[in-house]
Amino acid sequence: MSILTAEQVHAAASELYEAEKAHRQIPPITRSFPQMDMDDAYAIQSAWVSRKINDGDEVIGYKIGLTSRAMQRAMKIEIPDFGVLLKSMWFDNRSVIPAGRFTDPRIEVELAFVLKRRLFGESLTVDDVLEATDYIVPALELIAARSFRVDLQTGYRRTVMDTISDNAGNGAIIVGDEHFGPQDIDLRWSGGILYRNDVIEETGLAAAVLGHPAHGICWVAKRFAPHGVALEPGQILLSGSFTAPVAVEAGDTFRADYGKLGEIECRFA
Repeated sequence: MSILTAEQVHAAASELYEAEKAHRQIPPITRSFPQMDMDDAYAIQSAWVSRKINDGDEVIGYKIGLTSRAMQRAMKIEIPDFGVLLKSMWFDNRSVIPAGRFTDPRIEVELAFVLKRRLFGESLTVDDVLEATDYIVPALELIAARSFRVDLQTGYRRTVMDTISDNAGNGAIIVGDEHFGPQDIDLRWSGGILYRNDVIEETGLAAAVLGHPAHGICWVAKRFAPHGVALEPGQILLSGSFTAPVAVEAGDTFRADYGKLGEIECRFA
């Protein structure tokens, strides 16, 4: 049940939209609206996405976040969240990425599912997800904070409502070259080693994502179902990070080694 008015929702979305355009951060939205709830947060996210689409952007899929217990504890929440992936967020493997385009950027290691069949319903299983998946591809998520994680003037920490409002923190997606079938390997044991400037910063297994990365896809499909929204063929779905986020600075080179699933490399200029 929403608490904010339509005018307040659109005002908050406009603040985030203008902050991104100006490459600056703003105070957390909950500083102005401490009473807001999750419905309000997703309404702000939706209004922000609408502004982007009006600019000519388009939806290419979704990201699922807060899927690991460590991140849920950190954000004091027991369920995942989701954000929208837009065409302008896509970067190919070995891209040179303008670091200044993003505010407080960080990198996470994930697996992405690309669908071949529509997914809809409130009783989907992991098997349903795997059967609807065309292929899986390694991907890095670049998260960005359009509002301060910690307000520099007051020390106020943004909440999960701020993160959801901020498109679940999504800034970009860097996609690998290697595609593999959903039954080719045990996805729980798929892992990654993340290097920053040839130094290992993080490692992890995909089992950290709710026990199996396909559970993240189930969760977002079930959440959309009551609203009549399906996950559609061709969409790319980030299933959730299995490493902690690593800070990015201009001049950094990142390499994610997924073993036999390939590597992703990108440089920030």
